[in-house]
Amino acid sequence: MTNKRITWQKVLWLLLAYATLALGLIGAFLPILPTTPFLLVAIWAGSHASSKFKWWLLRHKRFGPALLDWYRDKAIAKPAKLTAVAVIAVSWLMIILNDSPAGIIAFTGLLFIGCISFLLTRPDPGKIRQ
Repeated sequence: MTNKRITWQKVLWLLLAYATLALGLIGAFLPILPTTPFLLVAIWAGSHASSKFKWWLLRHKRFGPALLDWYRDKAIAKPAKLTAVAVIAVSWLMIILNDSPAGIIAFTGLLFIGCISFLLTRPDPGKIRQ
């Protein structure tokens, strides 16, 4: 009975991991969909089911270095921070220029300020190791 539960739990973790990995990969090509949060969920869920999945993602040529920085040190590289802040700012500008209601502008502004604050308070990977 226990083995079946573990098997089903692993299957569910892997389904979540692959679904969020797919969303993250789609987000790498669509600017409206973020990549990193989905990859972080993918590595978190995948590590519950398979260490191979976790290490495959951490060693990935394109996404591995940033994920490894986050996984080890909760750090975000400065270029990634600046890109994220720029995309958030452009997104908010689009919301404003789209004649959105004041409540939407205020809500997204507060949300985006929170996101930017979080990003900018994360350490740089190089500074942690020095």
